[in-house]
Amino acid sequence: MSTPHAFMLQAQGLSLGPIQNLNFTWPTGVSWLCGDEGTGKTTLLRLLAGDVQPTAGAVTTPEGGVFWANLQDPAHDTTTVQASWDALRARYPNWNAALQQDLAEALDMTPHLEKRLNMLSAGSRRKVMVVAALASGATVTLLDQPFAALDMASIHIIEDFLHEAVHHTRRTWIVADYEAPAQWHTSRVLNLDLYASGGAQ
Repeated sequence: MSTPHAFMLQAQGLSLGPIQNLNFTWPTGVSWLCGDEGTGKTTLLRLLAGDVQPTAGAVTTPEGGVFWANLQDPAHDTTTVQASWDALRARYPNWNAALQQDLAEALDMTPHLEKRLNMLSAGSRRKVMVVAALASGATVTLLDQPFAALDMASIHIIEDFLHEAVHHTRRTWIVADYEAPAQWHTSRVLNLDLYASGGAQ
């Protein structure tokens, strides 16, 4: 289903688990989805991606696809880094192979391409998802705690990418984390702690 404005993502009366009757619209650029454990950050990302179906409400998505991947799932344990990227690349026609390679080198993942995901550290496994997300070329990219378990150098690389994406006029990135950095000029912030108490509906 397409929006009248092709680069917006909208939740209308969306409900599942801790997410109840959520009405929210995400603009282009970078937005943050914040909240403590159990407030529904991952649930909401999965709803926006169509990975799970709501008990009520609907999500309106733009042309160009929504990127979502949970490579922490044990189902991916025996898949190699390169095979993970190859499988995701087949799903996203605007995948940027050059950016994938640049990010893999910058995040020091090139020595690990043929390793299975269960052989990687928690941080390196997180990087596999982040590289795929940033290279996907999807109109909407969903990132679930992209900085978890990463070294500071890798965090800075991802932050630099997102800083450049803040003012993008044709794509949307939604970053789920415990809080949005105070210094960021983000398009929108949805705080699920406030939403749960009725402050963000």
